[in-house]
Amino acid sequence: MKHKNQPPYATPLTEEHIANGDWNPLWDQLRALDPEFMESYLKFRSVPHKNGPLPKKFKELILVAINAATTHMYGPGVRRHMKNALKAGATPEEVLEVIQLTTVMGIHSCNLAVPILCEELENAKKNLKN
Repeated sequence: MKHKNQPPYATPLTEEHIANGDWNPLWDQLRALDPEFMESYLKFRSVPHKNGPLPKKFKELILVAINAATTHMYGPGVRRHMKNALKAGATPEEVLEVIQLTTVMGIHSCNLAVPILCEELENAKKNLKN
């Protein structure tokens, strides 16, 4: 966090993300509290977007999956990256398949909760017998 007497921290990446529509409004508070951290995070986050062997279409499809995942569920990000993927040449079928593949993450709720339910049902049966 910057002290009152320090000059404002320059945030060109933050400004670029806002201008490009690649800004999550949930970041506004973090930006206000620590603009230097926000700028550093955006620099880190931008590396795979600007570099690497994957074509833009695939990067955008992965970002659709991340934003649609049950652990994230960020609608504006899904919409933005879906538009970007289609613009980069993804077909509607490819986008749909990404969404379908992403649903697999939801099974983890069952993987965790169903065994607990079975244990609790078994314990309830034992308690009724006692």
